[in-house]
Amino acid sequence: MKNNCVHIRVWGDWACFTRPEMKVERVSYPVMTPSAARGILEAVFWEPQVYYLVAAIRVVQRGRWASIRRNEVQSVISLRNVGQWMANPKKFSPIKAGGGAPDGTQRNMLALQEVEYIVSAEMRPTRLADRKTDTPMKYLAEFKRRAQQGKCFHRPALGMREFAADFDWVDDPQATLEQRAAELGANWQPIDEDLGLMLYDVFPPKARATGFRWKGPDELGSKPKKSTPRFIGKSAQPQACFFRAKIKDSILVCHPDAIEILEP
Repeated sequence: MKNNCVHIRVWGDWACFTRPEMKVERVSYPVMTPSAARGILEAVFWEPQVYYLVAAIRVVQRGRWASIRRNEVQSVISLRNVGQWMANPKKFSPIKAGGGAPDGTQRNMLALQEVEYIVSAEMRPTRLADRKTDTPMKYLAEFKRRAQQGKCFHRPALGMREFAADFDWVDDPQATLEQRAAELGANWQPIDEDLGLMLYDVFPPKARATGFRWKGPDELGSKPKKSTPRFIGKSAQPQACFFRAKIKDSILVCHPDAIEILEP
């Protein structure tokens, strides 16, 4: 592993890493996807000066399948409606789900129960890391400190926001995997499996390399012109990417330099 890598152990009671080919009812991938792992890392620590490339996901507990019936809605909230509600909160009209709701509907979900992973990712600087203080060791130390103290910008989730994830810092991911395997005893078995085509991310792997941040009031001025750019960097455009996932010795290798990324 490189010296610019971060490692955390994540676990939770429930997880659902939705397969994109399932249009109506959710069906989870059997293990965590790299995009879900990146979301957990960014929930713990994110700055415009750095971005993550997930290198490997170690499967400590694969979990068991569980079928859940959920109350969902059929409508989609548009950005235009959001803007109108922000301008006039009194006109806010929420979409209601649940029994008897006019827009509510019940759908089945095939999820995972009791999962645990060890995520390793490379932390790279973006083009916005142009200050002398923007050193890799600075951000690595900050990520480690936040992970050890359980701090996060928002609660990490295992695929879906309602499936909260617990996390902790790991110094040696392979040693931690072996330690957890010994603790689980007969309940743990190494995994070797070809998972086939899996979602890598909803963005190309290096799309965030340019960095992105909104300008503050002092940078825009009191009366900014319409032509004044309101952000620095480049906004990444969504573009689903896939790869052929294969678990060997309970390790899913997914660094973009070590696998073939399939883009549409």
